[in-house]
Parts: sequence; C-alpha cells; structure tokens
Amino acid sequence: MWACLRNRQLLGAKFRRQHPIGRYIVDFCCLHPRLIVELDGGIHATQAGYDRERQLDPEARHFTVLRFSNDRVEQDTEAVLEMIANHL
Repeated sequence: MWACLRNRQLLGAKFRRQHPIGRYIVDFCCLHPRLIVELDGGIHATQAGYDRERQLDPEARHFTVLRFSNDRVEQDTEAVLEMIANHL
C-alpha cells in the first residue's frame, strides 16, 4: 500500500507512514483532509475491541478512519485505492 500512496501518487495527497495521532501510531495518514488508512492483519480478528478503542481517539480528533484487511489490499488494490481516493 505504501508504494501506492507515497510521493503524492494518489491525487497529489501527501501521506505519512507510521504517523502518531494522539496515543496511537496509525499506518498511513493524510493530514489534509484528516484521513487515516489502517491495514489489518489476521491478529485483528481477535482484538476488535482494542481496534475500536484505537479508532475512537483519531475520530475524536476529527479524522476519518478507513480500515482494510491485508487480504483485501492484496487481492483488490485498485478498489481499495478508489475508496481512499473517494475520501480525499
């Protein structure tokens, strides 16, 4: 995913990787328009409560959080990028 987002490749938006927001470090962040992209591996199936809590902090700071499974990103990267682009 980073290869697709870095260097303003998606609609000229500047994404940061492993960026701190509040108490958490998010996978990818575009500060304008306050968009966070999180990629979830298999471990996330067992920690839904933690993930929800982790999402509330950025949302309270007026960020939109998009979550995608690693499988979805690998199998349908173009659709994931389109969804991110729609939020930009």
